[in-house]
Amino acid sequence: MTKARQLRELLANNAPVVAPGAYDGISARLVEQAGFSAVYATGGGIARGNGIPDLGLMSLDEIVKRLETMVEVTEIPLIGDADTGHGNALNAQKTARAFERAGVAGFHLEDQVFPKKCGHYDDKSIVPTLEMTQKIKAVKDALENPDTLLIARTDGLAVEGYGPTMERANAYMEAGADMIFVEAPTSEEQIEQIARDLPHPKLINMFHGGKTPLMPADRLGELGYSLIIIPSDTQRAAIKGMQDTLAAIKRDGHSASMQERMVTFKGREEVIGTDKYTALDKKYSA
Repeated sequence: MTKARQLRELLANNAPVVAPGAYDGISARLVEQAGFSAVYATGGGIARGNGIPDLGLMSLDEIVKRLETMVEVTEIPLIGDADTGHGNALNAQKTARAFERAGVAGFHLEDQVFPKKCGHYDDKSIVPTLEMTQKIKAVKDALENPDTLLIARTDGLAVEGYGPTMERANAYMEAGADMIFVEAPTSEEQIEQIARDLPHPKLINMFHGGKTPLMPADRLGELGYSLIIIPSDTQRAAIKGMQDTLAAIKRDGHSASMQERMVTFKGREEVIGTDKYTALDKKYSA
C-alpha cells in the first residue's frame, strides 16, 4: 500500500487524524515512535531549522531534500507543505512532481502571493481566486498517483474577511482539491462556523500561541475536521530545551543539572535505530 493510499484510508476510517509537526529525520522518527499515524512536515519548521524565518526563503530543492530524509526514516504517511508551489502554475506542477518523488502522501498548496509568509504573521497578501483555482487544476494534472492528497489552503480570513474566504474555499474544492484548509480562524465560534459552511473534508492548524484558539481533537472531529496539524510545538519545545541546556553549560561548564530532562546516550541511539544499522553493517561485512 502506498503512503498516499494509507493516508486516505486513515482519513476515511480514523478521523480526525492528528499529525504533529516535524522538521528533520529525528523529529519525524519521534512523531512515529510516539504512536501517531501521520506526520506533518512543517515548512516553517524546516525554514527555522535552517536558522531563517518562514518567509519563502528556501528553495524547492532544499525543501525536497529534507522531505526525502524524513520519508526515508519513517513508515507513517508524511504530509508536506508546498507553500505557494514556489511560483506560478507551472512552478506548482514542478513542485507537485518533486513532492511525489520524495514520497509524501499529500501536501497543501496556498493562495498567498509568492514569496509567502507564515500564516500567523501579519500583512499577508493573496492571489486572485482564479489564479489559485488554475494552479490547483495544474497540480492535479501533474500528479501521477491519484491517491496523493491535494489540500488547498486559503489565507483569506486575514485579508478579505469571512464571506469572500468561504467563496474561495468552495471554488478551490470545485477546482479539484481533495481537502480545504482555512488558515488562522481567530475564535471557537469561527472554527465552528467554518465547519458548518464548508461541507468538505477539512484540515485545521492547531498550535499553541497562534491566532487560532486551541480545541480538543475529539471536538474538532465532531465538527467535521478530518486532519489536525500541529506544526511548531515540537520545534519550540526543542529550542527551549537547548536554551536551558546551554545556559547550564555556560553556568556550570557541563550539563549535569539537566540530566533529568535529557534523553540518555543509549536512548538517543534507540531513537535513531543504531542497532539496526550496526546489524546490517555486520551482515554485509566482507
